Amino acid sequence: MSSERRVIIRTVGLKKQYVMKGVTTDALRGVDVEIYDAEFISVMGPSGSGKSTFFNMIGALDRPTTGRVFIDEVDVAQLTAEELAYVRCHKIGYIFQSYNLVQYMTALENVTTPMVFGGVGPDESRRRGMELLELVGLGDRWHHRPLEMSGGQQQRVAIARSLANQPTVLLCDEPTANLDLHTGQEILDVLRSLNEKKGVTVICATHDHRMMDMCDRLMWIRDGAIERVARRDEVHVEVGSIGEE
Repeated sequence: MSSERRVIIRTVGLKKQYVMKGVTTDALRGVDVEIYDAEFISVMGPSGSGKSTFFNMIGALDRPTTGRVFIDEVDVAQLTAEELAYVRCHKIGYIFQSYNLVQYMTALENVTTPMVFGGVGPDESRRRGMELLELVGLGDRWHHRPLEMSGGQQQRVAIARSLANQPTVLLCDEPTANLDLHTGQEILDVLRSLNEKKGVTVICATHDHRMMDMCDRLMWIRDGAIERVARRDEVHVEVGSIGEE
């Protein structure tokens, strides 16, 4: 990766420990990474490897036990509660495998709700919300509620919602896990399009090996540590295994 590209997320000596009933668990053990503007990153690793904890740290949803997280070269630990809320609202979009849509709201209402917290007026919210639904191919479904949509359509609404306040980073937690192969591929295509056309940095925690074909780099996490990082062109896929060139 060229040193000329802007580092948008950087972690230094990132550690996270949880203590339950006197037992200490090391969820992250000294993670040092740099993620660049407009990159598409796949974060892979077995369940319990630390992927979700890593996402919570770089998404400013939780604080490390030790170490530092920088978003746009701002040390998250130095931010006030109000400043942290601003970062979560405007800098980072979150996409979850369970969609997390509000069931009694329409697709448009789900997409525009974050804009209320972002200080966007109602007319601009509606205009931007419709534009985002068009972007993910659901402009004609704006008035439908989640139970009236398929899983793939709900995930598209979730993607549109994650873009409500024009974030620079999308954190995607297993975005295709609950979808069939065809629908999952459609969601991957949407994410790649956003990355290429809008310049959004996309970071996906995934077990979906199809994502390897569209990402710029892959990171493997195991036992709370970065096991390896590789560019896509350094990795080849074989049946039952993944290797490096």
